Amino acid sequence: MVLTEVALDKVVVHPLVLLSVVDHFNRMGKIGNQKRVVGLLLGSWSSRGVLDIANSFAIPFDEDDKDQDVWFLDHEYLETMYNMFRKVNAKERIVGWYHTGPKLHQNDIFINDLIRKYCPNSVLVIIDPKPTRIGLPTEAYKVVEEIHDDGSPTNKTFEHVATEIGAEEAEEVGVEHLLRDVKDTTVGTLSQRITNQLMGLKGLNQKLQDMRNYLEKVVAGELPMNHEITYQLQDIFNLLPDVTNPSFVRSLQVNTNDQMLVMYIASVIRSVIALHNLINNKLANKEAEKKEGKKEEVKDKKEEKSDSKKEEVKADSKK
Repeated sequence: MVLTEVALDKVVVHPLVLLSVVDHFNRMGKIGNQKRVVGLLLGSWSSRGVLDIANSFAIPFDEDDKDQDVWFLDHEYLETMYNMFRKVNAKERIVGWYHTGPKLHQNDIFINDLIRKYCPNSVLVIIDPKPTRIGLPTEAYKVVEEIHDDGSPTNKTFEHVATEIGAEEAEEVGVEHLLRDVKDTTVGTLSQRITNQLMGLKGLNQKLQDMRNYLEKVVAGELPMNHEITYQLQDIFNLLPDVTNPSFVRSLQVNTNDQMLVMYIASVIRSVIALHNLINNKLANKEAEKKEGKKEEVKDKKEEKSDSKKEEVKADSKK
């Protein structure tokens, strides 16, 4: 049996938080050998069950990799920085903390207990600054208490919460300008669209594999049956199109034929243009050869005239 401490359904992370965390991670990577960095999250509840994280700041943190009980977090620095942020924007409150993971650590529960002194319903967001998998680089967790049926003491654990990347209008404009500087201008729009579709298909494949692994573990008895997840999977399968339906097959064939026709016409046009350019090139070469031939004839005539004049001059001198 699990008792949740807060009714949290979704966490929305703003781009400013992602940029701050990446900057924090890169700065600490240059001066030390820390595997992860820790900071505080600021935000507010935008609606019921939705937590909006709009800002963050770094906190001095250190830990011993060999001993999970040895770690240090400067809470005095935390209080000083939060008081300064509160003077700038009083609406933003402490809503949780972050670290760069990329996975949960054994001492995260103890660190979360310290953060709960400033926010009773603290949320942990793991932000991966060097993502190696397809999907969002963020994972959110909330603390829940597990109550055992045998009467043993309760223990705390983390429960996953849905996350998404959201931004206001001003932030969207800033992100667009930033992407213009980052985007490779030498790459065409077609290749970018194909790359985006390929990344989307890879992400879909990964999600399907996760669903398959979950169902296989449920069938094997390794995981208990969760009816809510099963209903959601059934809804996903119900949204899939019926590929055996004749109307669907016909519409897909018509769409494919139209696309292939456009590609065929484009190939024919390219061939005609290439042939046209080849003919124009040959005509231009012929014209150039004719002009060079005329120049040589004129030169030869001038040389013949000059030779004949020299011979006349010699003949006159002998007389």
